[in-house]
Amino acid sequence: MSANVTVRGSEDVTASEPTALTQDRTVAVVGTGTMGQGIAQVALVAGHPVRLYDSAPGRAREAVDALTARLDRLVEKGRMDASAREAAVARLHATEELGELADAALVVEAIVEHLPVKQQLFADLEKVVGDDTVLATNTSSLSVTAIAGGLRLPGRFVGLHFFNPAPLLPLVEVVSGFATDADVATRAYETMKGWGKTPVRCADTPGFIVNRVARPFYAEALRVYEEGAADPATIDAALRECGGFRMGPFELTDLIGQDVNEAVTRSVWESFYQDPKFTPSLAQRRLVESGRLGRKTGHGWFSYAEGAERPKPHTAPPAEAPARIVVRGALGPAEPLVGLFEQAGIKVRRTRGDGFVELPSGGRLGLADGESSFEYGPEEIIYFDLAFDYASASRIVLSARKRVDPETLNEAVGLFQALGKQVSVIGDVPGMIVARTVAMLVDLAADAVDRGVATAEDVDTAMRLGVNYPAGPLEWAEKLGPRRVCDVLRALHERYPTGRYGPSQAVARRCAEADEEDS
Repeated sequence: MSANVTVRGSEDVTASEPTALTQDRTVAVVGTGTMGQGIAQVALVAGHPVRLYDSAPGRAREAVDALTARLDRLVEKGRMDASAREAAVARLHATEELGELADAALVVEAIVEHLPVKQQLFADLEKVVGDDTVLATNTSSLSVTAIAGGLRLPGRFVGLHFFNPAPLLPLVEVVSGFATDADVATRAYETMKGWGKTPVRCADTPGFIVNRVARPFYAEALRVYEEGAADPATIDAALRECGGFRMGPFELTDLIGQDVNEAVTRSVWESFYQDPKFTPSLAQRRLVESGRLGRKTGHGWFSYAEGAERPKPHTAPPAEAPARIVVRGALGPAEPLVGLFEQAGIKVRRTRGDGFVELPSGGRLGLADGESSFEYGPEEIIYFDLAFDYASASRIVLSARKRVDPETLNEAVGLFQALGKQVSVIGDVPGMIVARTVAMLVDLAADAVDRGVATAEDVDTAMRLGVNYPAGPLEWAEKLGPRRVCDVLRALHERYPTGRYGPSQAVARRCAEADEEDS
């Protein structure tokens, strides 16, 4: 599910166009908090002279001391030699006046996320630095275009969105505002490569790439929780142990800070004029209002008090596996399960059909498709969730209506336990957990590409590196097939007719193209 797009500032580079800043050019960082110090460290290790400025007296000097201590620790760990450390410290300087940044070739701002404050800072900087100085903001939530709106030379302004911790995480989003010159974006991009980072280009859109496309990872988990289908620990386990994600959304937002995550969600939602695809969660809002912000306050979705036990995901007790099953039709993305069943000693008979596994009791198992099991009336339907890789998944999630026959449910549980999987049984929820989350991630990713926000390759790279997804959403879409993604979204849209799940034009178009190819 890709498209050919041109992101502003991503035109082909010719030999006459500017390249990365050379190491002799000075880099200035304004703001000496966690991000400012991290960015300064990256530039310093890359070989540049670095100047730190902070409006609070003495803060820049404190930051220099903190950075020096960081370099000392790198030496102690054998990740930097002593001579390189001495040279880096000699290139690092604290400044008390903006005027001392006059000869900087690049100024990166990492101050408070407040538009008027940033606008004033860059207006002041423009009076000091040369016309060829590149001005950059590390904003994660504000419009790059708006920050540069009042500048005399807005073309030399660009977004450089680093991810925390900046010295460790490779991704940098190079954001072109409405007025950003293409050669400035190219110089910023090449400079980030020179610093050892993996830059991606994107247009100035709410949330840029990562914070725009990632919203469903949190939103769908919160929606399943709000519907009472599963608890946070079980939802986290489903996305981690079945979906292949590094962390579950509840534990991740506790780490990020519930207030921070909720503020980004709200900002993106409001910036898109309250588009239902980005609607915030009332449950998360209540958590923030209660002061349970996560690890930093000792309690979020989970307690972090000393000695507190983490809730365990719901795991079904051992059940006997059926000796034989019937696989009716192809199972699509779940087709690898057939071989796994056979390897576990379960006799499998294949017949034509509509993609279900028939159990000895007569009940049927189907891959989550956006429908609910209760819609089948008295027929015994149990859904199992999408896995990134069924062979390596350590947990399988099942969903069934409350009145499902216990014998049928036990057969389903035992079937997957025979593969060495833990099994979680959740409530009857359309699209379950992983399938609906992935479908929505694909939808937002495809829409971003279709609207020229970034290329498909850059979107996938950003999501793999920025938030550690097991695969880029568009790469995953190719694996699933456009029709399945579209069918899941359409089924969800029928059951939640709010516009949240209506397939984007990008997804709908690719699905129609696939239908034409098959006809």
